[in-house]
Amino acid sequence: MTSAAASPRHSSPPRPLAAHTEAERIATFAFARSHDVNVTVAREIANLITARAVAGKRCVLGLATGSTPTGIYAELIRLHREEGLSFANVVTFNLDEYFPMRPEELQSYHRFMGEHLFDHVDIDPRNIHVPDGTVAPDEVRGFCEGYERAIEEAGGIDIQLLGIGRTGHIGFNEPGSGRGSRTRLITLDRVTRKDAASDFFGEENVPLRAITMGVGTILRSRRILLVAFGEGKAPVVAKAIEGPITESVAASFLQEHPNASVYLDAAAAAELTRSKCPWTLGGVEWTPRTVRKAVTWLARETGKAILKLTAEDYNEHRLQELLALKGKAYDLNLQVFRELQRTITGWPGGKPSSAKQAGDIDRPVDRIFPKRVLIFSPHPDDDVISMGGTLLRLVDQGHEVHVAYQTSGNIAVSDADALRFADFAADFNRIFGFDGTRTADFEHGIQRKLREKRPATVDPAEVQQLKTLIRRGEARAAGILCGIPEDRLHFLDLPFYETGRVRKQPLGEADIRITHELLGSIRPHQVYAAGDLSDPHGTHRVCLAAVFRALERARSEAWFAECETWLYRGAWQEWGIDEIDIAVPLSPDEVARKRAAIFRHQSQKDRAMFPGADDREFWQRAEQRNRSTAELFDALGLAEYEAIEAFVRWDGTMLDA
Repeated sequence: MTSAAASPRHSSPPRPLAAHTEAERIATFAFARSHDVNVTVAREIANLITARAVAGKRCVLGLATGSTPTGIYAELIRLHREEGLSFANVVTFNLDEYFPMRPEELQSYHRFMGEHLFDHVDIDPRNIHVPDGTVAPDEVRGFCEGYERAIEEAGGIDIQLLGIGRTGHIGFNEPGSGRGSRTRLITLDRVTRKDAASDFFGEENVPLRAITMGVGTILRSRRILLVAFGEGKAPVVAKAIEGPITESVAASFLQEHPNASVYLDAAAAAELTRSKCPWTLGGVEWTPRTVRKAVTWLARETGKAILKLTAEDYNEHRLQELLALKGKAYDLNLQVFRELQRTITGWPGGKPSSAKQAGDIDRPVDRIFPKRVLIFSPHPDDDVISMGGTLLRLVDQGHEVHVAYQTSGNIAVSDADALRFADFAADFNRIFGFDGTRTADFEHGIQRKLREKRPATVDPAEVQQLKTLIRRGEARAAGILCGIPEDRLHFLDLPFYETGRVRKQPLGEADIRITHELLGSIRPHQVYAAGDLSDPHGTHRVCLAAVFRALERARSEAWFAECETWLYRGAWQEWGIDEIDIAVPLSPDEVARKRAAIFRHQSQKDRAMFPGADDREFWQRAEQRNRSTAELFDALGLAEYEAIEAFVRWDGTMLDA
């Protein structure tokens, strides 16, 4: 894809959100957007490469793989192409490689590095070092010792780039890896294999072992840059940065390094003290959002409803400054209680002004009723999983509801499910006497390819198309159950997704144009989009970027002035209580109807192809998440509901998507 959809370049270096704090045992820099991190880290690497070249010296880089560094590599490629950055003096050593693994395999880190960096810059191939996943088992030890010698002979690593896994691993140094460990063969933790399952089209296809640099190898680097993005990494990031040094979290050993830094986006920093409860560290800028966050935090810490909090509670939990600023504890409690109370509405599309009652949330566009509503669903089931109850209520209340399925979701259909449909189609054709030649072609085409296909390989085009049709049929069934006419279900099949692989293309001009054209044809009064950036496969992030950029293009169009955009979250994460702008309560009957709609997606039932870190089915995650939100409102002293779906209003800024 071209750079048409790329984020704007910075004319000046991005600035971190806040300074390093006393709770953090490694120098830590959190930025508003992952793009800011990518620019900052890439610039530091580029500056060192250039400085070494001027001095006539080599620059030795330790490189990481996975989704985290791809934006950094993209920025380095841009610097090479647009600003003349040369890699002629660069020597690289990659952290790890699966074992066994052939370099040409889809999941190979040799291939990854070529696709994401090496094939696009002027590095000498002789200067590239990646662990060899093809060496004989009895030769692995000798290879690892040779890898260590090669690093030493190159003069040691100048900058080591790291990501962090959910087990706290750096490289593939799983829990139990010692501080002095060196390059070696290691058995992968089950959590790590589960996280890699999407790349291999199923956990059963993930190798059991990998070759990795050791913790000691990494710590010998002169400079270390650890990068993490997304809420999913926030808990382990906090352990590594603020917790004790322990072999159970290999990244915590970076606390001992004299020149290590951590670079995070705002989401990955969410569990750090500076984000979670900054008032415990000292002075805080008390914005309305921060006040709500502090009071709800205090209520949860004390196990009290908001209206039961006392001045002593504030004083004993380092909130004296807030209390002194606001006056009486009860007045402050009442202020936050009423803010939360106003978020609760059973009319997500608004009421006609004639039916508005005292206490309802203020909705400035309620004069328009019914509304045209456009729900963007990254995959064909995110609409019902993430906001199925709200969707049902919008339909029931008479709004014109459209759903746009942004991607086909075809890679999430198992080969077994696809073969079952293919066998049914072939039998149907034979029984009902359809064209024999075409039936035979079908049998010897798609069916044969499915039966002969090796695990963890890309589907042929015909198989991809069949899997797309399966997911479309399920989405139609769910939409019809929700009362949405078929002509209001839109299948966009955004091009960025259609690679047949878990790794997708960057967002491109065609993706934005398709999205913009749909917006222009419907002219919605409300847009709902998935704001869940914790999706481990990145599809939600790209789909949200497509919506944002399309909305930006529509700003000058007449309908845009009467349109509001709401962000929901999916099966991966929920909005914090301090972030919620609208909370839509669901009755037991609505929860059951939502579940029935999710069940229409049969290919994702029982065992989804890419479940991520959570073993539960998506309907179970959604129900528990919605129930937990309702229980939180109840615990804070508000009304008790069966479940709640939460939304945040998009303020028009280009969030990090």
